[in-house]
Amino acid sequence: MAAAAKSLLFTVAIFLSLSSSLSRTHSPKTTTLDVSSSLQQALSILSFNPQQQQQQTLVSQEQLMQQTNSSSFSVTLHSRDIIFNSQHKDYKSLVLSRLTRDISRVKAITTRVELVLNGVSKSDLKPLQTEIQPEDLSTPVSSGTSQGSGEYFSRVGVGNPAKSYYMVLDTGSDINWIQCQPCSDCYQQTDPIFTPTTSSSYNPLTCDSQQCNALQMSSCHNEQCLYQVNYGDGSFTFGDFVTETMSFGSGTINNVAIGCGHDNEGLFVGAAGLLGLGGGPLSLTSQLKATSLSYCLVNRDSPGSSTLDFNSAPVGDSVIAPLLKSSKIDTFYYVGLTGISVGGQLLRIPQEVFRLDDSGSGGVIVDCGTAITRLQSQAYNSLRDSFVSLSRHLRSTGGVALFDTCYDLSGQSSVKVPTVSFHFNGQDSWNLPAANYLIPVDSSGTYCFAFAPTTSSLSIIGNVQQQGTRVSFDLANNRVGFSSNKC
Repeated sequence: MAAAAKSLLFTVAIFLSLSSSLSRTHSPKTTTLDVSSSLQQALSILSFNPQQQQQQTLVSQEQLMQQTNSSSFSVTLHSRDIIFNSQHKDYKSLVLSRLTRDISRVKAITTRVELVLNGVSKSDLKPLQTEIQPEDLSTPVSSGTSQGSGEYFSRVGVGNPAKSYYMVLDTGSDINWIQCQPCSDCYQQTDPIFTPTTSSSYNPLTCDSQQCNALQMSSCHNEQCLYQVNYGDGSFTFGDFVTETMSFGSGTINNVAIGCGHDNEGLFVGAAGLLGLGGGPLSLTSQLKATSLSYCLVNRDSPGSSTLDFNSAPVGDSVIAPLLKSSKIDTFYYVGLTGISVGGQLLRIPQEVFRLDDSGSGGVIVDCGTAITRLQSQAYNSLRDSFVSLSRHLRSTGGVALFDTCYDLSGQSSVKVPTVSFHFNGQDSWNLPAANYLIPVDSSGTYCFAFAPTTSSLSIIGNVQQQGTRVSFDLANNRVGFSSNKC
């Protein structure tokens, strides 16, 4: 009898164990997408008044300047469409415009990586003429609205006395530059174009200067250094390479190497220029000798702002990932991604898919200028298929632009969706909010899964996934921190 009882208890225990296992298997982790709130916020972007927002920006910048201490620098950060509203007729038109820019952005990054991996040397990238005459600067005017990228702007001071300009932030570039008079070809920007003769600290660099020799593309005219940056999609900036005073919050930095662009085509309509925040020697980050760089990207449809910080204190509750360095290219911030999970289940993606190898191929970069996260096709297909299988309760609809997985959420105030998380070191996981991977693409309630495949060996974590998360690059200790809700 006792033996029978033990056998029964053993059978029950096995049954409960199997039931628990099956329960875990068939009960994926979910989170809630607030459809009503995200759709309302998306539609409100079309009615924003850029001029009014710019006034609010100036006030917040002055307040920030009073709060910033001398050992760190902070500047306000705004989404592109808050500062420069291009008057799209509807929200879908705005989304398609963003995606077009994003495709060009990714092309620029992957082209640059491919050139480096294929052994193109610095000397091969110097096609500029030895002597460039003023008439050689004349090129056809292009609006640039469908090229380039630049989704987040910050307001910084340039020159002495300092004048404030909206500049695009770019962690995927190194060269800082601003549009300059006299202008052979300048696109439309919000602020007046910078006039070098009004600044007492403007100083052209000579051709034998260290900064000039660090350029990938340079030449000389009257013994002064000329620069050119090509972004891989046909866009470029060209002009004099100089040093100038720049102001960030309450801090002023002298002798920052910056391009004074007289011919700028296809880039960053609305901004006066670009702040290169990459890891190369000419980036703003390197010139400031910053030990850390952090930013928090507000939702691109939000009128809110956050900060770009240099040398700030680390955030205590961050998910930590290794910051890796490529042997071939020092611009990009590579992160040690080891896996992705959907609904709490780790996907069966070989870690080699995310690995940065010794040749500089592969790897995953964190980039604030790319909107949509790109994953190698094998990883993307696994991610998408898992998400689709756990989202059968959602009404699917046709794809939109580069998105192949979309849903009709019209008439719904909120929906449950499977969680999506990035894993680092095999342990720490960054859990994305639902609004960072299921995004509205029109005004009628069409939402798309905000990832896309790439045939490149390089994967990119874009700014849609980063929204609402403070991303902190600890440059001194080679770590990256992701801390949610820290804008």
